[in-house]
Amino acid sequence: MNPSPDFKTLRRQARKATFDRSLINQALKQSFLYLAPRRQLRNPVMFVVWVGTAVTFYIALADAFSAKPFGYELAIAILLLLTVLFANFAEALAEARGRAQAASLRSARADLKALRITEGGLEEVSSTQLRKGDLVRVTQGSLIPADGEVREGLAVVDESAITGESAPVVREAGTDHAGVTAGTRVLTGEIIVEVTSNPGDSFLDRMIALVEGASRQKTPNEIALSVLLSVLTLIFLLVVVTLPYIASFVGVTLPIPTLVALLVCLIPTTIGGLLPAIGIAGMDRALKANVVAKSGRAVEVAGDVDTLLLDKTGTTTLGDRQATEFRPVMGVSPERLRWAALAASLGDVTPEGKSIVKLAREQGAPVIEDKGVRFIEFTAQTRMSGADLPDGTRVRKGAPDRLTQLIKEAGHPIPADLPLLVEEIARKGATPLVVTENERALGVVALSDIVKIGIRERFAELRRMGLRTVMITGDNPLTAQAIAKEAGVDDFIAEAKPEDKLRLIREEQAKGRLVAMMGDGTNDAPALAQADVGLAMNSGTQAAKEAANMIDLDSDPTKLLEVVEIGKQLLITRGALTTFSIANDVAKYFAIIPALFAGTIPALGALNVMRLESPTSAVLSAVIFNAMVIPLLIPLALRGVRYRPGSADSLLLRNLLIYGLGGLILPFVGIKAIDLLVGLFV
Repeated sequence: MNPSPDFKTLRRQARKATFDRSLINQALKQSFLYLAPRRQLRNPVMFVVWVGTAVTFYIALADAFSAKPFGYELAIAILLLLTVLFANFAEALAEARGRAQAASLRSARADLKALRITEGGLEEVSSTQLRKGDLVRVTQGSLIPADGEVREGLAVVDESAITGESAPVVREAGTDHAGVTAGTRVLTGEIIVEVTSNPGDSFLDRMIALVEGASRQKTPNEIALSVLLSVLTLIFLLVVVTLPYIASFVGVTLPIPTLVALLVCLIPTTIGGLLPAIGIAGMDRALKANVVAKSGRAVEVAGDVDTLLLDKTGTTTLGDRQATEFRPVMGVSPERLRWAALAASLGDVTPEGKSIVKLAREQGAPVIEDKGVRFIEFTAQTRMSGADLPDGTRVRKGAPDRLTQLIKEAGHPIPADLPLLVEEIARKGATPLVVTENERALGVVALSDIVKIGIRERFAELRRMGLRTVMITGDNPLTAQAIAKEAGVDDFIAEAKPEDKLRLIREEQAKGRLVAMMGDGTNDAPALAQADVGLAMNSGTQAAKEAANMIDLDSDPTKLLEVVEIGKQLLITRGALTTFSIANDVAKYFAIIPALFAGTIPALGALNVMRLESPTSAVLSAVIFNAMVIPLLIPLALRGVRYRPGSADSLLLRNLLIYGLGGLILPFVGIKAIDLLVGLFV
């Protein structure tokens, strides 16, 4: 087997600083390559600037060859070129960060050896020869050669190659944590893995394509904003085209370079130049949180989510439910209840089932041979498990309502104290499981879980964002109510089946709401596909990962809360910079127009609040400021505007005060300062 690369080093390399020298060098080269007309056509606003640059350069060269003064025209042309290059640089730098991550990830994609299981035994092959459906044996210390699901066995796996986390995880056949990823190492145990992807279509391959930007498409909001910016550009273009005719009536001659400069200063060049970088950076921030978004739309929609569906176990609570006590009904001995609970749990591979076996044995339950026993597996539909013993005895354990129904169908009476025991345990926030023998109730097992520390505060933050949280659990209503109250969720659904999740999502969407949910099992796949934001656990089944539009590499169910924050930060960043750009344009209007016409129309002198030196100085100062503001805002576009939970009204007010008012004031200060310097040379 090939030695494991230093994955931690690779991951650190993948997360290079925004202004790493090598990334800047790459971005500078790409800035000039992006001057190609076909590339510029992708951004209508910057394409107008590109055309204006070409026209102004042509005029400057024509004046130079005809021995006319051309310094002013050349200065305008160079400043417009810098404006285009700075916009190109913003996008190129964002893409360079993606390529840096892709290069590091690609070096982690080693050509591994695999032990493929065939009819004749085992054969050693290259991982590139594996195909979907192949079975491979992975032994202790070996690297998993391909993405897949564990079909046999249990192993402790080091997933630092993908997640960057050093803590190993358990992957076990027949559970919702059976998914494994190529390049991760088996520390202990031996497993048989069914390959779920062909070469070139593995999780790592798709991850590389995503971070390189090859799979990035414009999101609906981004497209809508691009259309708005294009319309504004067209409006200002019409205004500037008609301006010379209006100026001629008052005896003002406006040369073409001045008109081009005026157009570039009035159209939203700042947000037009930064818009692509903001979208790329949003996906990059998601990846830094160990969340792979299959599209930019998934990140963006996360910021608009209205309703979050969250599982109780592992999300709201720690998820490690343990059996804490056995409560027999009247007339049944504790020993009989422990024996039946143990027998019903011998074939239960879930942590809860194992904890029941452990507690029963600790309390003296006799050893039971599993030879000849037929185990009944737990399913989300039946909500019970158990065993049929060789002597014909049938033992079952499961949800109280399901076992009560089973007892009634068999024609046996419900013990009077059974509902009281169930209610007492449920009111404490524990999960009651009823145990039966031959469809007769023996008692209740209490499974205790703990609400996560700080989760109530997180839900309060989501509420301030305007999000509604709904906890979904298979527990009975009393337990669900107790946990929901302690956690602080807005609503809950008890005794939920997979189809209940799908139904709730559709109901919420029918009301015009956007819904996000997380899941890891095959039975979650329909709901993940239906949700507007579906977050699948990397440890989950292949069906869940295929249905979702986001995958959490850490397999942390609470990551859904972080995903929402990342989405909101993306939307706020785009909105803040759009507000700043439009406010800038208003300020630049007051810088240029009054300076151009104040000499012939004295009434416009009142608008010349900056008192700029001359029309030439005003135009040059405005164009210089317009060019420089783009690189100054690149760090903010890539890092994102800091998100603080609050209502839509408070966020809008904050944006208007900081970026709207700031966008109005900064040009007045900046253009005046530049004008003082330009006045020394003009």
